[in-house]
Amino acid sequence: MRYLFISDLHLEAQRPDITRAFLRCLDTRARDAGALYILGDFFEVWLGDDNPDPLAGQISAALLALSRQGTAIYLMHGNRDFLIGRDFCRRSGATLLNDPTLIEINGERVLLMHGDSLCIDDADYIRMRRWLRNPLSLFILRHLPLKTRHRIGRKLRNESQERTRYKAADITDVNHGEVLRVMREQRVTTLIHGHTHRPAVHPLEIDGCPAQRIVLGDWDKDGWVLEVDGDGYRLESFGLT
Repeated sequence: MRYLFISDLHLEAQRPDITRAFLRCLDTRARDAGALYILGDFFEVWLGDDNPDPLAGQISAALLALSRQGTAIYLMHGNRDFLIGRDFCRRSGATLLNDPTLIEINGERVLLMHGDSLCIDDADYIRMRRWLRNPLSLFILRHLPLKTRHRIGRKLRNESQERTRYKAADITDVNHGEVLRVMREQRVTTLIHGHTHRPAVHPLEIDGCPAQRIVLGDWDKDGWVLEVDGDGYRLESFGLT
């Protein structure tokens, strides 16, 4: 069976090229795949399943069509779209995953994460993440008027971009020790995540055993997909046009 993994598309109306490339990916690469895993930051911002966004409707319809053709679709929250809920997943034929999630591929335990929780050196972000992911905070956010959510979304996005601009690159990347700790705790030798926008396959060694951390790429100048089948793992980029 063939599996596809993508993340960090940051879909938004202002980037129709990314939307077109994603829809083309669904019609080509994903058509015969057993499963498509979307590991967070699928949308640039998500204000709630009740937001009447034409782009969301277009994307959910395309995902539902793929699901009905036999490809299982799995979706994980990112730091931009953590308010995606069960209604959107129902409209899309998708299953919402916890972060982290363990799956099995070709008899191997594989750990899936968005990746932001591994960036523990960015203390300000980790504090904000804890607050935003608190069940009480999520309940309050989901029940605020849509206009208020729009205002909060813009504020969080602007503050995030401003903070990232002035932080050292190593602060916004994953912490190596935390990666090893999580992989040991979950008893895996393969970790797949996004978030950092630093696509690469990192060879590791955990307690004398070979391991790997695969970082998915963000869709900006290029699209990125990780394909996994009986022949192994292939991280590939492709043009958006």
